[in-house]
Amino acid sequence: MFTRKTMTSLKRWKQYKTTQALLVDGARQVGKTTLIEQFAHDNYDHVVEINLYENDEAREALSSATNSKDLFLRISAFAGTTMIPGKTLIFLDEVQECPQIITMIKFLMQRNDYDYILSGSMLGVEPKNIRSQPVGYLMTTTMYPMDFEEFAWANGIGTDVIDTVREAFNTCTPVDEFIHRRLLQLFHQYLICGGMPDAVHTFIETNDIQRTRAVQEGIVDLYRQDISKYAGDRARIVRRIFDLIPAELNDQNKRFVIRDVEGQSRINRYDNDFMWLSDANVALPTYNVSEPRYPLAMSMTSTKFKLFMADTGLLTYACGMDVVRDILIGRSDINYGSIYENVVAQELKAHNNPLYYYKSRTIGELDFLVEHDNVIVPIEVKSGKDYKRHSALNNALRTDNWHINEAIVFYDGNVEQEGKLLYLPIYMVGCLQGKQRAL
Repeated sequence: MFTRKTMTSLKRWKQYKTTQALLVDGARQVGKTTLIEQFAHDNYDHVVEINLYENDEAREALSSATNSKDLFLRISAFAGTTMIPGKTLIFLDEVQECPQIITMIKFLMQRNDYDYILSGSMLGVEPKNIRSQPVGYLMTTTMYPMDFEEFAWANGIGTDVIDTVREAFNTCTPVDEFIHRRLLQLFHQYLICGGMPDAVHTFIETNDIQRTRAVQEGIVDLYRQDISKYAGDRARIVRRIFDLIPAELNDQNKRFVIRDVEGQSRINRYDNDFMWLSDANVALPTYNVSEPRYPLAMSMTSTKFKLFMADTGLLTYACGMDVVRDILIGRSDINYGSIYENVVAQELKAHNNPLYYYKSRTIGELDFLVEHDNVIVPIEVKSGKDYKRHSALNNALRTDNWHINEAIVFYDGNVEQEGKLLYLPIYMVGCLQGKQRAL
């Protein structure tokens, strides 16, 4: 089993909870079930696990429960193991198949005799947004695909190496050249493999790109099936948008063009369809702001956005084998801008950074913007040799009323600083969480 950061959230819930159940949501195939099963094995004497997607009989029984007392009776009937108060975890998996369980959890928790973990996908697409219910009795955590640090752990990179990288980030000093080359090579593999645990496992165990891509193909097919199942009468448009993401990112503009969906240009006709993909945790919208000043949320423009894939490996899969081959041989004459930007979006999101960008005719485009201590830090992502060509960053730094003190360029090289411009290895994106050094 892979080491996952979400395990910390599960341990924290068990340590500090009072009357709260835990809800773990996230996209399909990100490893929720495996992680919860491992946590349950390590922390409880008895575990009741009911999968409401695979067990038709249990799903029907729990769905027809009339009240919390009736629901608990039916859970106990399908337990299949001894239930001892204070020593038993009840794990209800794929709860999107029986969402009323979430609304009843308050009354089950009031019994104060068993711990409950719920897990599911597609929870954000429910009309009533069941993740927000019931207040005070449900803690939630979202699980994402494996970030690069988790991928590095899975490939045998120790915490001492990661600590060395963080220290280089905090002190703005170059990473040891041997470590830098190894992590850069691994990062390029991460671009191909992505962070879906089944794909990562196949990649590590077989070293076979074709088998890894077969796993990715299965995940993409599953996502398309989920759209058909859960998106209702919007399924055709949602699926069309999902299929368009790679092409839109490869476009020079990169911003999603609404007319490409069905020849229409009114975004309000499709805003719910775009949000469906975001709420299902399979796509990452990155919103334009009218001005890169704190707080960014105040100047967000909801009708202008880029739409990234939640997992970069799935994007690379969609781009075809030629791109995979070029990444593997390290062709420096190829611009992988869309893939590099996607992985930065994925890393920023996994480390709790809201996704924003800025673009204007006078300044140019700032690929990403992050907030730190009420200060805005613009980011440009470079995949080629021209990493020192960044007119938009230069223009932003020269705009006095924005008060931007530092700008970051993520690229394939080592740590380097020129005045207010900081060049960082692309694998350092995850260090932006909990940034320790002053900007």
